[in-house]
Amino acid sequence: MDKYEITGKIEKFAPLDSQENWDCSGWLVETQQKDISKIMLALTVTENVLNQAIENDCDMIISHHPLFLVPLEFKNIDIYCAHTNLDKADGGTTDTLISKLFGSVDKEKEEFLRYVNTEISIDDFVEKLRKISPNLRYTNNSGIKNLKKIAFCAGSGSDFINQAFQNGADAIVTGDLKFHTAIESPIVVFDIGHFESEIPVLETFEKIIGDNVEIIKAIENSPFIYP
Repeated sequence: MDKYEITGKIEKFAPLDSQENWDCSGWLVETQQKDISKIMLALTVTENVLNQAIENDCDMIISHHPLFLVPLEFKNIDIYCAHTNLDKADGGTTDTLISKLFGSVDKEKEEFLRYVNTEISIDDFVEKLRKISPNLRYTNNSGIKNLKKIAFCAGSGSDFINQAFQNGADAIVTGDLKFHTAIESPIVVFDIGHFESEIPVLETFEKIIGDNVEIIKAIENSPFIYP
């Protein structure tokens, strides 16, 4: 399959011009090879993922996270990423997370944020989240017991807590929650982990690319160890 046909499908779904100005979505390594028969999908391109791609005879790696500096040893294989443009896209990173939790559900959209209106107790919602992230942690400074409007931002979304609060959310689901942010939050914050919140988006990549090329998912795990 022509590699530009593959990336064209991704860019139709998540246009490159929608990425943040600090981002570097798109081609990270672009070799002379044009025809692709096997792709490795990964959340993050690490040395381990590169070795997996080589061992599996992959012609290309497609990832969510970019490489802001590309090591020399990575430059012999095509590498392409869709980062903040995929986060913003309809059906992208955060929407995929919501689908894992609720299936098909109506959502409000506000750039990186998505909102779901629902009636669910915190205890029941915790059980839903634990199916995705057994290492879930959360803060509930107001001591509320039931949720009516939940904001979602896969990855690192704690900067959007006040925005979600201003838009009427009583909780947000994200990753990478910091101590002082947790103390000061006016709403419930569920930290399911950066990795856990974004890894489902590889399924979305599969759907976008289609079945005209062989796809292998990299074996990846959260970098954190929970003894």
